[in-house]
Amino acid sequence: MDQNFLLESDTAKTLFHSYAADMPIIDYHCHVSPREIAENRRFENLTQLWLEGDHYKWRLMRWFGVDEELITGNAGEYEKFFAFASILPRAVGNPVYHWAHLELQRYFGCHTPLSAGTAGEIWNHCNEKLKSGISVREIIRQSRVEIICTTDDPIDSLEWHMKIAKDGFETAVLPSFRPDKALGIQSLDFLPYLEKLAAASGSEITDFASLCVALKSRLDHFEACGCRVSDHGFGAIPWAEDYSGAAEIFARKLAGGKISGSDTEIFQTTLLLFLSGEYFARGWIMQLHYGAQRNVDPVAFAARGVDTGYDCVATPEVSTKLTSLLGAMSFAGTLPKTALYSLNPSDNTMLSSVAGSFQKSGAAGWVQHGSAWWFNDSKPGMEQQLTNLASTGALGSFVGMLTDSRSFTSYPRHEYFRRILCNLIGKWVENGEYPPHIESLGALVQDISYGNIAGYLELK
Repeated sequence: MDQNFLLESDTAKTLFHSYAADMPIIDYHCHVSPREIAENRRFENLTQLWLEGDHYKWRLMRWFGVDEELITGNAGEYEKFFAFASILPRAVGNPVYHWAHLELQRYFGCHTPLSAGTAGEIWNHCNEKLKSGISVREIIRQSRVEIICTTDDPIDSLEWHMKIAKDGFETAVLPSFRPDKALGIQSLDFLPYLEKLAAASGSEITDFASLCVALKSRLDHFEACGCRVSDHGFGAIPWAEDYSGAAEIFARKLAGGKISGSDTEIFQTTLLLFLSGEYFARGWIMQLHYGAQRNVDPVAFAARGVDTGYDCVATPEVSTKLTSLLGAMSFAGTLPKTALYSLNPSDNTMLSSVAGSFQKSGAAGWVQHGSAWWFNDSKPGMEQQLTNLASTGALGSFVGMLTDSRSFTSYPRHEYFRRILCNLIGKWVENGEYPPHIESLGALVQDISYGNIAGYLELK
């Protein structure tokens, strides 16, 4: 993993080193803690920095039978790190192997492969570096991150975002509006959540109309704090041809009545159409993530809760509902800028073709086939997404990579993506599929790395 890691041609090397490598980062979808940025958290050791909350690493450790005590349990911090170091050499072909070593190189100047035999040496080396002043903000600065869009519930106060903005940190840390719980009418926690939403908005929620009023109030608050992006996570895209009954369904839920699967789709369709109109009016981006089947092991879920690495790829029927939903927004004249992500790589061509059906005159890439997500942000997964987008859509309008991560050391994933992008384009040039016009290709990879998302967010 030297300076030409993943770069297989002279064209690829030139494109990466001369054009892509030094571009700033706009991380427009992630899950890092705004509080830890506000407080400029420092880490005592590599386990705190690397293994806390990182379910990519947790999941990999479980594949090798590591005891849960050494993953999310109460084992010592060096013991947890040693367990991860011990299994990492066997993770050949897994992106975590690449990411971990890029992180060691970029933040700690450590080029030694991590293993059981080198764990002690690397532990001591990195912990000394951490003691010398590596903090959350320093990691962000060193990574040349201009904007971070965190993921935030409508009831969040956004106090940490406001504090960061007030204290003058040079990286803009902006909220993203993630109203999944407000859409989750089928959830047992829905009614308690409505009480919190009512308190946050300062208004009673007594019917569907007042629910929309409460959400609009929170949208206003998010916008005042710089929000430019919304995000929605679904197991499957919701759609109901006749969605006129949402008010009655919501009233029944408030009264303690039962809600069916079809009721859920009617309610979600109606509320999504309301929200899309708000996003469109504000010039926000709407992101739709779907295809994740979450918390599939009931024993593990009961023991460890959500976001601990027990999710899988779902295979729902998508295209008809997705195009119907986007079509309804388009018909209403309120289809916002939209990025589409599927956890199922089999959907790549479908998503590119759907995105291509909802473009807008005068705006490049109005609807995006979003970056390779979660289980797909590996080398082959990124290559597949990029190739599908190039062959069935328009790679030059792509808004590029995001981290989708809870880890502050995940920014080398942008480097990983840029290396893969430059290598893929370089391969096409070397094969004679595109002329070797380095300056125009350089501008292209700079736009995909940075310029397109800056324009999409209307920052330029």
